[in-house]
Amino acid sequence: MERRRFLQFCGAAAAGIGGGSLAADVRPQLYTRARLLDAGGRPLRAAQVPANRTLVFHYPYASTPCFLLNLGRAAKAGATLKTADNQTYEWKGGIGASRAVVAYSAICAHKLTYPTRDISFISFRTDKGAGNKHANVIHCCSEHSQYDPAEGARVVAGPAPQPLAAILLDWNSTTDEIAAIGTLGGEMFNEFFQKYAFRLQMEHGARAKETVQGGCVVQALENYCKQQVKC
Repeated sequence: MERRRFLQFCGAAAAGIGGGSLAADVRPQLYTRARLLDAGGRPLRAAQVPANRTLVFHYPYASTPCFLLNLGRAAKAGATLKTADNQTYEWKGGIGASRAVVAYSAICAHKLTYPTRDISFISFRTDKGAGNKHANVIHCCSEHSQYDPAEGARVVAGPAPQPLAAILLDWNSTTDEIAAIGTLGGEMFNEFFQKYAFRLQMEHGARAKETVQGGCVVQALENYCKQQVKC
């Protein structure tokens, strides 16, 4: 979101005001600011994000994957969502000139399925198919949880108890550059670290729980992992 609009949102949330669903339970969780970079290490611009493809980066920790998506249409603000423990929050919509770019944690809220270097059971799907009741959703093939990225990744099918946590993006309308600055919604990082402690140690070593500093590289999911499961 644009910097001014984001700061206004944070101020209202911290004060417990703002009208409607902003007087809610869940506040933004701010982390270190990290610029999104392309494969060559250059600042990624919103206009460069291809439509309807699954891009992946890691934030706010070195081992926690996220999806960056250009939905090809405006993702409007205003969706009121609830975490698994029934706390409410309001999603603030997409960023970029067309407000079509969004980002979410790629850790499924059901069984913490996530994309690895070897395989991914979770991705953005534009089509309907076997086990896929909806088009244009983030679909986890583990047990068919589906999330609508145009409405804050709310759950539209499957057993997931809450939306995917949104990654807060700060968009510079002058340069078109993007930075990740925090999360909004039900984080599952502690559960993720506990469940996959050994695997994360093997994949990331001592850096698994380190917060991302400076920047994070964005790449297509098919370049990041060897195999995508389609269900």
